[in-house]
Amino acid sequence: MTTFGIDLGTTYSCIAYVDDTGRPVVAKNKVGEDTTPSVVLFESANSVVVGREAKNSAKISPESVVTLIKRHMGEDSLELEFYDERHTPESISALILKELASAAAEYAHVEVRDVVITVPAYFGVKEREATRNAGKIAGLNVLNVIPEPVAAALHYEAITPGADRTILVYDLGGGTFDTTVIRLSGDDINVVCTDGDHRLGGADWDDKVADYLLEQYLVEHPGSEAADSEDFVQELATAAEDLKKALSSVERRRHIMRFGGEVARAELTRETFELITADLLDRTFEITKRTIDLAREKGVSTFDEVLLVGGSTRMPAVAAGLRDRFQLEPKLHDPDLAVAKGAARFALIEWVKVAMGKPPAEGEEAVGARAAEQVADQLGIPVRQVEQLAQKSITTVVPRAFGVKVYHRENPDADGDGFIVDHLLSANTALPASPPTAKYATAHDRQTSIRIEIWEQSGAVESARLTDNSKIGDGVIAELPHLPKGSPIEVDFQMDETGTLRVHAVELRTGRDLDIVLQIGSLSEDDLEAARDNVARYTVGV
Repeated sequence: MTTFGIDLGTTYSCIAYVDDTGRPVVAKNKVGEDTTPSVVLFESANSVVVGREAKNSAKISPESVVTLIKRHMGEDSLELEFYDERHTPESISALILKELASAAAEYAHVEVRDVVITVPAYFGVKEREATRNAGKIAGLNVLNVIPEPVAAALHYEAITPGADRTILVYDLGGGTFDTTVIRLSGDDINVVCTDGDHRLGGADWDDKVADYLLEQYLVEHPGSEAADSEDFVQELATAAEDLKKALSSVERRRHIMRFGGEVARAELTRETFELITADLLDRTFEITKRTIDLAREKGVSTFDEVLLVGGSTRMPAVAAGLRDRFQLEPKLHDPDLAVAKGAARFALIEWVKVAMGKPPAEGEEAVGARAAEQVADQLGIPVRQVEQLAQKSITTVVPRAFGVKVYHRENPDADGDGFIVDHLLSANTALPASPPTAKYATAHDRQTSIRIEIWEQSGAVESARLTDNSKIGDGVIAELPHLPKGSPIEVDFQMDETGTLRVHAVELRTGRDLDIVLQIGSLSEDDLEAARDNVARYTVGV
């Protein structure tokens, strides 16, 4: 029995497993690389290419290539069409997962079935559920989804065992950014707080460099139509990523650009690179400051370690900025692979807990011991290691605030119709969470129904404005008698460890109530089956 951890990244993805020595191992892809570009090329109606070849082919067939799809996870309205077949972010992601699983099966010589998939810490419930569905569509059994910084912390804990510590994870990936404060204490891993932006990452640095290269070309060849050429723009995008990576180790790099028989040479220094991308780095430090400030409010005044996660943290300006602005000394610990390796460890923990079942009742220790022995034998690891894994406790937090839409015209944040979002569940509340019951009242005379709308924070900080939130679900308490204005209503929120939100609302005069279970973006079994069939018919190559 082998479980796998998958870092489903915006620009690159990676899959890992724990071998029979207890060591996390990255399963190389079919061309022998640790990471696979998260790029899909629709080659024909029945064939797709995933990975580096798809990324390189983007210069030739940009209209057939999908990149950065992770930035659109959870967007129900987004559909892409290739060869008369519609695709969603989940089905595109499923094709990437399918290729990762296929390559890992070849590498490890085992079936890839049970997996844990990582998500940015600041992903909301909708994006997390979409990620889970992508795994199901790919034909995988998704044991759980786990925040990327938690996975990185698990890997860090495994390679640097020691006393209780508090760590700050600065995670700058290809398309997302998070900062997370985590406490490591014995068998407990507790997320203190998190913040981030899932539309900020290394790809934005690439765009800045590509724009700079285009400007340099047009300076030498004013009036050129190079900017209108998809092939030329794609070539600049590829070159920009290479230049960004090179400038992490050298001070300057030249690049030659050709279009329509004309040539231009551009030199980019690290100093210029850092100047043109300074606003992006500043955005990460603003989020970092918010996280540190909130951690301080929660009693965390110092950090034992600062971990840099994500390939983009190799840029020297990242570590330098953390030192200069926050007097923090960051460390690189396998920035490209730490998340996948930690996810592999988490997947093993999850599988062990499922295999051992619930803790035995008093007087049934022997049953637990037999279960541990059976799991140890099945996994090929010592019984003591199984018992330690089963004891591991991981506590995460609500990534964003959740609330209900209410009428409150006197509130300065109210919209033109007098509505705001009243947040019952604040961001960074430990899960599971059951906030106090909220008490409301009907706003008008003779109401015969009450609509309960559930909204999630979408802005950078918690705000009552509707424009800073997104509606994620609703329900109606119907067939009420003509209620007088001010009739009492109570609303309860509960969110479990997986992020499933349960809402109970009751109109107190009649006792009529409403239960809403929001597994946000969850597809019906028929929808999942149809999506699985659609993805399964594709031949996936690299």
